[in-house]
Amino acid sequence: MTKQPPEAPPPDDLMTHPGHLLRRAVQAMNLLWDEEVSHSITSPQFAALNALYGEPNLDQRTLGLRVSLDRSTMAEVVARLSARGLIRTERDMRDGRRKTITLTRKGVQTVQQLIPRTHAMTARLVGPLDTRQRDELLTLLTKVVRANERR
Repeated sequence: MTKQPPEAPPPDDLMTHPGHLLRRAVQAMNLLWDEEVSHSITSPQFAALNALYGEPNLDQRTLGLRVSLDRSTMAEVVARLSARGLIRTERDMRDGRRKTITLTRKGVQTVQQLIPRTHAMTARLVGPLDTRQRDELLTLLTKVVRANERR
């Protein structure tokens, strides 16, 4: 008796796949970012500026940890922000091997202009949700991110 090959599965409904929906949500966020926040400052660049705004004088490694960017991406972000005159690096007085990163005056002005724009973008992104649903979305996304972060 010969075995029959298993029947091919039917196509999946991608609207039931969290990964597919997350990718589409990121696409929507990127479009809104371009419309509401900036054509020239990316979301990862803003994350770095915002982190430095809240905590000046971080080294590149620590800054990358704060904004969850890998070393090579963080190096690129720092290079681009530095080339735009938004940040500067200096040798640490206590540890000459360490370079610290701070916002320039232009960087401070830029992040101060972008923060309210990110709020407008977020309001549009989650606009269809009521306050309870927004809180729940943040709770669930935080749980998913924390469970899957590389240690």
